Amino acid sequence: MTRVAAVDCGTNSVRLLVADVDGDRLTDVERRMEIVRLGQDVDRTGRLAPEALERTFTAMRGYRKLLDQHGVTATRVVATSATRDAANRADFVAGVREIFGVDPEVVTGDEEAQLSFTGATKTLPGTPPFLVVDIGGGSTEFVLGSAGAEAAISVDIGCVRLTERHLRDSGDPPAREAVEAVIADIEAALDRVHEVVPGERARTLVGLAGSVTTVAGIALGLPEYDPARIHHSRIPAAQVHEVTRRLLTMTHDERAAVPVMHPGRVDVIGAGALILDRIVRRFGFAEVMVSEHDILDGIAWSILS
Repeated sequence: MTRVAAVDCGTNSVRLLVADVDGDRLTDVERRMEIVRLGQDVDRTGRLAPEALERTFTAMRGYRKLLDQHGVTATRVVATSATRDAANRADFVAGVREIFGVDPEVVTGDEEAQLSFTGATKTLPGTPPFLVVDIGGGSTEFVLGSAGAEAAISVDIGCVRLTERHLRDSGDPPAREAVEAVIADIEAALDRVHEVVPGERARTLVGLAGSVTTVAGIALGLPEYDPARIHHSRIPAAQVHEVTRRLLTMTHDERAAVPVMHPGRVDVIGAGALILDRIVRRFGFAEVMVSEHDILDGIAWSILS
């Protein structure tokens, strides 16, 4: 048995998984998530903001203490959309190296997709082929496969990117024209997805990451966020559409009052839910299976592969 640490630094959050790997068994020791908004304004400026870097490094320093406490023997740090797009990503790399003693791997969209697929499907009870959809802050990954990933693409639609591009200054709740602009961007991206990933072959749609799990928690009517209830839940398409409609017609304060809502998702959940909504519509799925296991688990598995 080996104790490993996986760190996933995305556009909206930085997450940690400490786990024991023993053959085909992955046992959680610690899971943590901090909303740091590393990708703040990257879509507009092309650079990581100094305050965003400091928020991220502060969270990582806390994670480093946990690694030391738990006696981790191997660590992998993966960075995704925001750092791929940033002209000053060397500043990020240097900070991570100082904290963890390893360089972050700024993975390609395809690599991100493969890690997400492995993490989501290794213990999944659904029927293959799977279409795994990982809705992040800056990008969304689509992966089709059964025993392994067979086709994958990463497209630049994410809850933070689309919120900053269209919804942030469009009113509260957002104006209909702004929502239509988000839909147009999503549909254009889905056109590109369709050229690479034959999603119509999939038997099970698997949704990953915070936008999806938040929609699931709302659909399930949970009084608080409960990963055990959300993991492997099946949310009918009609409920996805209804939750998305409600979120896009709520004010900021109304969204903040939703019991399962993390404070760091209040301003971006409308765009995130809309991405899921349009995916379900485009591919004609009757439901989405929600997974709490994702790229973090894939990173952990990859350390010993």
